[in-house]
Amino acid sequence: MNINASLIGQMITFAVLVWFSMKFVFPALNSALDERAKRIADGLAAADQGKEAMVVAEKRATEALTAARDEAAQRVADAEKRAQLIAEEIKANAKAEADRIIATAKAEADQQVTQAREQLRAQVADLAVKGAEQILKREVNASAHADLLNRLATEL
Repeated sequence: MNINASLIGQMITFAVLVWFSMKFVFPALNSALDERAKRIADGLAAADQGKEAMVVAEKRATEALTAARDEAAQRVADAEKRAQLIAEEIKANAKAEADRIIATAKAEADQQVTQAREQLRAQVADLAVKGAEQILKREVNASAHADLLNRLATEL
């Protein structure tokens, strides 16, 4: 065997192997690699979109939390105002009720004073009549009259 012929045969075999690999093997490998690269790129894009969505969600959550805090503060302020108004209304009602009770008590006291005066007038009139009867029944005597007047004074 000739070394040149063997070398030429090996070169032809190598060329056929390269052509076969380029025609059938490499396109399949390239398509598999391209598909994998595409999946990786899609995964990275989805991760970027997820990060953006997370940032947007965090921003919305922060805004919602701020709005909830503001609303809670407003409700607390409204409740405090309402409580204060109710307390003032209760105080006003209590004062009006107290004034009404005091006025009723004063009117009742005035009525009792008037009744007491009327009773005293009636008693004084009765005593005056009794005193006059006793004076008229006895004879006119200054010392006896003074005694009767002293008894009348003690009865009053």
